[in-house]
Amino acid sequence: MLPCLAVILFVGTVVVFYNRLVKARNQLREGWSGIEVQLKRRHELVPALVECVKGYRAHEEELLEAVARERTVAQSARGVSEAGVAEKALARDLGRIVALVEAYPDLKADEVFFGLMEDLVEVEDQLQYARRYYNGSVRDLNNIVESFPSNLVAGGFGFKVAEFFEVANASERLPPDLASALKGG
Repeated sequence: MLPCLAVILFVGTVVVFYNRLVKARNQLREGWSGIEVQLKRRHELVPALVECVKGYRAHEEELLEAVARERTVAQSARGVSEAGVAEKALARDLGRIVALVEAYPDLKADEVFFGLMEDLVEVEDQLQYARRYYNGSVRDLNNIVESFPSNLVAGGFGFKVAEFFEVANASERLPPDLASALKGG
C-alpha cells in the first residue's frame, strides 16, 4: 500500500509541475504573439513614413534607405535574439526620422506625417506593453524551469530557459513625449 501511495504521489507531483510548465510556455507564446502583432504594425507604418518624408529626400536619402533596409531585416528576423537586434536598429533609424521634425518645420505641419507619427507613438506604446507581458512570461517560465524540483520535470520534458526580448536601451527608443514635440509644446 505504501509503495503504491508513493508512486501516486510522485506521478501527481510530476503532473502538477508539468501542467505549470505548459501554462507558462503558453503564456510565453501568447506574449510573443502580442509582440509580433505590434512589430507588424510598426513595419507597416515604415513605408508610409518614408514616402511622406521623400519630399525632403535631397538631404535625407541615406536615412530613408537605412530605414527601408532595417525594416526588411526586421521583418525577416527569426527568433527572439535576432528580432531584438533588428528592431533595435530599426528603432534607432525611426528615431532619426522623428528628429527630422526639428530640421524641417514644414514636416511638422504636414497632417499625413503628423498622423503617421501619432500612429507610431501608439504602436511603440503597445509594443512596450507587449514586451513587458512577454518578458514577465519569460521570467515566470524561467523561474519554474530553474527551480528545484520543477527543474527535474522541465529537463525531463525538454523545457528550456527562454530569452528576454530587449529592443533598445533608453537612449535609442523613440522619445516618450513625441506627440507633444510634434505639436510644438
